Amino acid sequence: MKALPSRLALCLMTGLTALAANAADSTATVNGKAIPASRLEVMLSEQRAQGAPDSPQLREAVREELVRREVLAQEAAKRGLDKKADVQAQMDLARQAILVRAYLQDWVKANPVTDADLRKEYDQIVARLGTKEYNPRHILVETEQAAKDIIAKLRSGAKFEDLAAQSIDPGSKERGGDLGWSNPGMFVQPFSEAMVKLEKGEYTALPVKSDFGYHVIQMVDIRPLKAPAFDEVKPQLQQRLQQQKVEKHVVDLRGKADVK
Repeated sequence: MKALPSRLALCLMTGLTALAANAADSTATVNGKAIPASRLEVMLSEQRAQGAPDSPQLREAVREELVRREVLAQEAAKRGLDKKADVQAQMDLARQAILVRAYLQDWVKANPVTDADLRKEYDQIVARLGTKEYNPRHILVETEQAAKDIIAKLRSGAKFEDLAAQSIDPGSKERGGDLGWSNPGMFVQPFSEAMVKLEKGEYTALPVKSDFGYHVIQMVDIRPLKAPAFDEVKPQLQQRLQQQKVEKHVVDLRGKADVK
């Protein structure tokens, strides 16, 4: 029959077991204070998310970074910096930011954008773009009379690009008024409505008034518009719609909050 362990042996066994458990739960010990292994895993996850491959070298680098942080944090505490009001406020804000991020990530998982939502948004965008793409140029002036004078000069044979030097639109005047290839939705309504009525080479017979002034528009060219395939733009659409859903959720929560 085996002898029962002595009380001293039991105490030693219990202590060794506790030390082993603590070692498994910590990454390192700095001046007697253990760094939880969970911190290592969080930092490793962040590195992997940024594309770093998991490796012994990465783990050692992260461990060393945690040790350095702990050393510095202990020194800051020795100087009482953790008791300063402004430092405590910054730590509170950092903790709050982490909680907010965790909440929003959890909410997004529970409220994902569906394929039906994405397809609907895609179809609406394609409908707004239309089937044609336009390359207009314009001359923008401050008064209706100035625009009429420009139209009269065009009728007399003046070149549009020469008259564009009078434009008050700095973004296009140096290019002869050229606005590049665009779709109607990129312009203010009065401009786009007048633009789509023009054939290639035509210019507006009357000044077009907008909030910016008076435009004389000429159509340089028109070509068919081929919208990008749904799968090409799906990631961008998903990101945009998810951001919109999150923003709406935040606004709803704000509206329900009792703020005084």
